[in-house]
Amino acid sequence: MIYDAAVIGAGVFGVWTAHHLRQRGQRVILLDAYGPAHARASSGGESRIIRMGYGSDEIYTRSAMRALTLWREFCERVRHPLFHETGVLWTAAEGDPYTQQTRQTLARCGVQFEVLSTAELQSRYPQMAFAPGTWGIFEPSSGALMARAVVQAVVADAVRSGVEYMPAAVAAPAGTGSLASLAVSGGGTVHAGAFVFACGPWLPKLFPPLLGKRIEPTRQEAFFFGVPASDRRFVPPAMPVWVDFSDPRGPYGFPDLENRGVKIALDQHGPRIDPDTADRTPSVEGLAAARDFLGQRFPALRNAPLLEARVCQYENTSSGDFLIDRHPDFTNVWLAGGGSGHGFKHGPAVGEYLAARILDGGAVEPRYSLATKEETAHRTVY
Repeated sequence: MIYDAAVIGAGVFGVWTAHHLRQRGQRVILLDAYGPAHARASSGGESRIIRMGYGSDEIYTRSAMRALTLWREFCERVRHPLFHETGVLWTAAEGDPYTQQTRQTLARCGVQFEVLSTAELQSRYPQMAFAPGTWGIFEPSSGALMARAVVQAVVADAVRSGVEYMPAAVAAPAGTGSLASLAVSGGGTVHAGAFVFACGPWLPKLFPPLLGKRIEPTRQEAFFFGVPASDRRFVPPAMPVWVDFSDPRGPYGFPDLENRGVKIALDQHGPRIDPDTADRTPSVEGLAAARDFLGQRFPALRNAPLLEARVCQYENTSSGDFLIDRHPDFTNVWLAGGGSGHGFKHGPAVGEYLAARILDGGAVEPRYSLATKEETAHRTVY
């Protein structure tokens, strides 16, 4: 059989690309070496933030707005609580330019939000400790996506609609021009009119000369801490998802969702990681840093037990912008990746954008282009 499109990678970018292509009437096959939202994947794990704020980067605010609409429609259609409208709280030091820019962009784009003073923060969230001069932005309609579960739900829905799923690894394509087929593990071959490589941290492994220095997978750690018995201060709606821009370690976290504990992570790019072979044991240093912040921000959780931890990865481009572009050596091969730690929320919008590029020659966003991806990091998107 010759498919219209083969999508390699059943993470959030890949599954939504397959979904949108199928909705446009395409015959689609979706492949993944380890399974949808598996434990090695950047789209695996329990939860991801969906927020509208991106400083002055209106492109990502508008993308997140579109994505949230599509996430909501999907969750309502499959009748499963995969999105939790906890609200998202930003906090920052007085005068922080990025947060000021976020406020302006949210207002310009028509996003609902509140500005909270230090006193208002302390009154609304007594379980959290704020430094003097801290102020906040609260997005009431934003929240948390249950990452692994929602990706697997999109895959299941795509299969019901006619997408074929194949658990298989692929070999890197060779040659130039138009790619006719792709070798897969087990000795098989997949024939398609278009090929989409949406395989996150595996992109630089599949395309080392092109992407080996343009996308860097880095180790990230997240920790879940137990809350006191029957204590409702750490579950929604009392506690939102939160992001702290006043601390250079980049802490962010989640309330106690689905009884898994309060999640804490630091938005720092760790050492380079091989997604296939890396040891996923959390580091002593990472746990100590997370616990240190936990005690500062949530005094009642200072001695909270660690319930579980996860090691995943970002796949960072030089700036943090996505890579969504045609492969320069092939007329029908597309690259979709570079989520850079903030990409999950955008999955439905990314899939919609890429499907339009493939089928319609849709509008090109220059910031997603391969030409803008450099080999030296100077991250500007958070």
